Amino acid sequence: MMNQPYNEKVKVIAVSGGKGGVGKTSVSINTAVALAEKGKRVLVLDADLGLANVDVMLGLRAEKNLSHVLSGEAELDDIILRGPKGIGIIPATSGAQAMVELTPAQHAGLIRAFSEMRTQFDVLIVDTAAGISDMVLSFSRAAQDVLVVVCDEPTSITDAYALIKILSREHGVFRFKIVANMVRSLREGMELFAKLSKVTDRFLDVALELVATIPFDENLRKSVRKQKLIVEAYPKSPAAIAYHGLANKVMSWPIPQQPGGHLEFFVERLVQRPEYQEDRSSE
Repeated sequence: MMNQPYNEKVKVIAVSGGKGGVGKTSVSINTAVALAEKGKRVLVLDADLGLANVDVMLGLRAEKNLSHVLSGEAELDDIILRGPKGIGIIPATSGAQAMVELTPAQHAGLIRAFSEMRTQFDVLIVDTAAGISDMVLSFSRAAQDVLVVVCDEPTSITDAYALIKILSREHGVFRFKIVANMVRSLREGMELFAKLSKVTDRFLDVALELVATIPFDENLRKSVRKQKLIVEAYPKSPAAIAYHGLANKVMSWPIPQQPGGHLEFFVERLVQRPEYQEDRSSE
């Protein structure tokens, strides 16, 4: 049974934002559903361990959550909820101070627990908390790609810069994919990316890539009131189309062929199939 989970590699993406209110969770779950519509098996980890909101946004009720996994009462497979288009949700807990104060060893244990899951999926999206806590940094470093969501506010750019700075200088992450969210136009999104790039180019040794500009869309508020996702409720809306474009890009990102030498999600899958060489023509 232990060999069963390891037969496929998993693409792992951490979605971070530096500050709250930039639409990070919306980006995570709309992209997850867009990927599911393209035939991918997607799991979303609500990694805001003290202020869970993924299940709430989807109108789901969690009987058990990550606190039960950490206490040994349940395994990750036992707590998966099913959301739109069959996406899996691993719910966190809300209002539990102990979950916010997990030790680095507990973060590591949680990351390693994913390697023991029996449930099969192709993509894990880690919706991190706001800020630059140890938890955010641990989960971001353990992913293969870090998506940083920014909006056109000075505090958003400042906090995104702070996140990129600490991940690059202290945790060895040098490539970041940027999502310009809630912008009025493609041009505004590119200008927002230019603002962030200008400061990172000056002070940091990192590479940024603008992978999506998600437009401000009135249909988003309507979908939130319905407790539905915009890709589900308004599939022809500008924001939904942008999420599908982002999902297409995610599908083209290569999965590393070997471990990076630090704690990673599903690291065993990279070790156990060294003979497998994925087509890297998309790089």
